[in-house]
Amino acid sequence: MVARKGTRSPRMHPNMEHLEGRQSVLAALKARQRRFEVILVSHGAHVEKLQEVLDLAGQLGVPVRQADARELDAMAHGVTHGGILAVCSAKPRATGEQLLELVDALREPPLLLLLEGIEDARNLGFTLRSAEAMGAHAVLIKKHLWDLDSVEIARPAGGAYERLPLAQIESVEPLIQLQQRGLRLYGCIAGAKRTLYEADLKIGSILAIGGEKRGLSGAVRSICDAFLSIPTRGQGTSLSLSHAASVVMAEAMRQRWNPSV
Repeated sequence: MVARKGTRSPRMHPNMEHLEGRQSVLAALKARQRRFEVILVSHGAHVEKLQEVLDLAGQLGVPVRQADARELDAMAHGVTHGGILAVCSAKPRATGEQLLELVDALREPPLLLLLEGIEDARNLGFTLRSAEAMGAHAVLIKKHLWDLDSVEIARPAGGAYERLPLAQIESVEPLIQLQQRGLRLYGCIAGAKRTLYEADLKIGSILAIGGEKRGLSGAVRSICDAFLSIPTRGQGTSLSLSHAASVVMAEAMRQRWNPSV
């Protein structure tokens, strides 16, 4: 598919956002959860590197337009967009009800990650990338976190932002309903006597991790089935949310590892 020429970039509708870079755009096209208005390709872009994106856009009927590189620079967060930018609807947020349907449909013990207090979009992106790689079935995020910049989340997520189900929760009610389905809610906090390596993460689990400033909320702590800590040595007594999530998720994957799958 050859990008059609255009002299003007589209005006952003209030309900639309943009994605930057080949990997983010391709992942979103493959996920088929967003509505694409247009994909912009700069005149100087290496079309052969973008061919998979252009081919898939053609199959899905997504308009592709050529644009001046300066126009893309003006719309993007910098000049690292690689000559491609997509204007599209926001990634859909799974509701509590949809999350329960997802869990009920799984044929293996659910592994969910609950994040509270994360304030940096890039850290959230890195966390989503690790969660997907370590086998999480979904990530639960408090409603206010959706105010983070989607571009800054998507770029470090390496496509995981598009592929991984993200459920928006406004209260602990969905967590209680998951517990009623047999999932264990583990609060990961510093100082807990029981370590991560003493917990059975092969069963249906929700791993709750809080940010460095506020940690887990009192509401979540009040319904946790158990608290777990990550043992550390030396003077490093705490980890950032993204690093803590990676360690916890890696242990869950280790326990669940089955080479035949």
